Amino acid sequence: MSSADNQGSERDVKEKIVRLMQSVGQGPQKPIPSAELRKLKSAANRLDQMLKAGEEADQQTLKSAAARLGRLLSDIHAGQDIAANLKRRRNTQSSNE
Repeated sequence: MSSADNQGSERDVKEKIVRLMQSVGQGPQKPIPSAELRKLKSAANRLDQMLKAGEEADQQTLKSAAARLGRLLSDIHAGQDIAANLKRRRNTQSSNE
């Protein structure tokens, strides 16, 4: 997944949040107290951190999968039998679930 795809999905999430907030209404008619505003900003920052952490975890998973695929392709190119390795990996994954 490219960074353009990631930015696109992040933008989609942000636009969805904005649409949901707008669908609730035009907002309060009176000013928001500063304590409430601080709470909202803090919650928004935590949400941003969670989204970034999730994105980084997805990227790491993809990088790991690409590295495993590269090793398998190298083994195939070298003429090695990878069937036993794949079976062992499948058995390990099923026992971890």
